[in-house]
Amino acid sequence: MENIIKEFQNIPTTAISDALDGLNNLNSAIKPLQEHYRFAGRALTVQLPINDNRAVLKAIGAAQPGDVLVVDSKGDTYRAIAGDFVVGLMKTMGIRALVVDGVIRDIVAIKELDFPVFSRGTTVASSGKAGVGDINVPISCGGVAVYPGDIIVGDADGVVVVAQKSAEEILKKAKEKIAKDQIREDTIAGKPEEIKKYIAQMLAK
Repeated sequence: MENIIKEFQNIPTTAISDALDGLNNLNSAIKPLQEHYRFAGRALTVQLPINDNRAVLKAIGAAQPGDVLVVDSKGDTYRAIAGDFVVGLMKTMGIRALVVDGVIRDIVAIKELDFPVFSRGTTVASSGKAGVGDINVPISCGGVAVYPGDIIVGDADGVVVVAQKSAEEILKKAKEKIAKDQIREDTIAGKPEEIKKYIAQMLAK
């Protein structure tokens, strides 16, 4: 599985999305804090109620190097599930990225950590730590079902989820898509007459 994950690291999310027929893209509001962020890794899922992030700390303690924390925070944009201190813990523990259907805070300090964070944005309010929530359970994040161990891939365009059982098939389809696009580019790029032919063919479908 690690070799497959390494290969996904070099595949654009757009190609993976096409291979998945556009079915497993997280809500487009969930974006990287910085455009150069790119990652691929295994999902360690976190289910939170609104206004409680204790399960995030539990997940950090249970994580293996290379895991991606995928947090269902119900899309709440008022209270942050983590700030720079907690994100710093993730980086130290070898976690590969944080994906949250919610928000974070301390954005300037988090950017200085250069750790991939994908969220709905930032806020100023912190969460409580009553202890409600769970890890390594099926969740919904950004409108997509995520199971522990699924492959999560993120880049400047967004985040996609690849089920473990179909990882090899989707990787193959994504590579085929990239190869096909390259052939098209080589055929028509800089060639007005070829571009006209291509447009005519597309409009005739």
